Amino acid sequence: MGIVYPVILVPGITATYLRDEYPLPPEDIWKVIKKKYERLALHPNDLRYEAIEPARVVPGQIYEIAYEELVEELRYNLSAREDEPVPVYPFGYDWRMPLEIVERQLADFVDEVIDRTKLLKHYHKAGYQNDAKVNLVGHSMGGVVITGYLERTGKQAPVAKVATLATPFQGSFEAVIKVATGTANLGSEAPSSRERETARITPALYHLIPSFSHGLEVTTPTIPRSLFDPGAWQPTVVDSISEFIRTKGLPTKNRKQAANDLFAALLNQAKSHRDRIDGFKLAKAGLKTQDWLAVVGTDTKTRVRLKIGKPGGKPEFIPRSCMN
Repeated sequence: MGIVYPVILVPGITATYLRDEYPLPPEDIWKVIKKKYERLALHPNDLRYEAIEPARVVPGQIYEIAYEELVEELRYNLSAREDEPVPVYPFGYDWRMPLEIVERQLADFVDEVIDRTKLLKHYHKAGYQNDAKVNLVGHSMGGVVITGYLERTGKQAPVAKVATLATPFQGSFEAVIKVATGTANLGSEAPSSRERETARITPALYHLIPSFSHGLEVTTPTIPRSLFDPGAWQPTVVDSISEFIRTKGLPTKNRKQAANDLFAALLNQAKSHRDRIDGFKLAKAGLKTQDWLAVVGTDTKTRVRLKIGKPGGKPEFIPRSCMN
């Protein structure tokens, strides 16, 4: 048996703890049973930082309730001997950020995992240093992060195999509904107005907006058929961003224009990322079809249709039933 490359597990959106390191001791503000939406919300004047300052929010561990068994199974089944473990590393990341930032962080983490694995005696003996690579496993948005990393890094990426689980490579209507209403099948409990406000200024969520038009029903020709066009969205989204700017942002002469500009910027950034993901080819990363296992969910419900109408003269989303 040859070298079994170390594995990196990239979780889905919202599945990493977030910790504010400004208080002493640091405080978890996002975990399985604790969600502080107001402290998660990003600043409308600079989406790299939190709306409520001073703060310094950083990623912590991934959700053990969702991934502990998977990690342990991988470690057990990939290791031929107990004293010669195959490393399986969880990659926690700030799932609020633009995915371009997460991709760069994953690139650094891949390099770190390779360097750490070189220090293992059984890997050194097997010649790992002469063919240092990793295998990547991504769940849900984690698979999109992996795809973006490979698209960005190309054949320089030291990756042997990839497995993705229930990854929305072309986006998901769930992300649209999350931004619009605060409700969607994205792993959190009952929605709240605080959750909706936070979602509307979370860049990564916009990165899951789909580029495909099948399943999108537009009732009038004046409504754009692209969800990356602000004109396709119900105006309440910009209205709430404008109110958020009023309460959390720096003073501005034209709050409504600032809200329109911010919303358009989020959609444009997401469109650029979506174009990169949609254009990705395995060959660009030096991979073949047999190097990538994509597992699609079965017997689960997801939203496959979205209707946009103008019942009140303005665009309004009319969610269709979830389909198997």
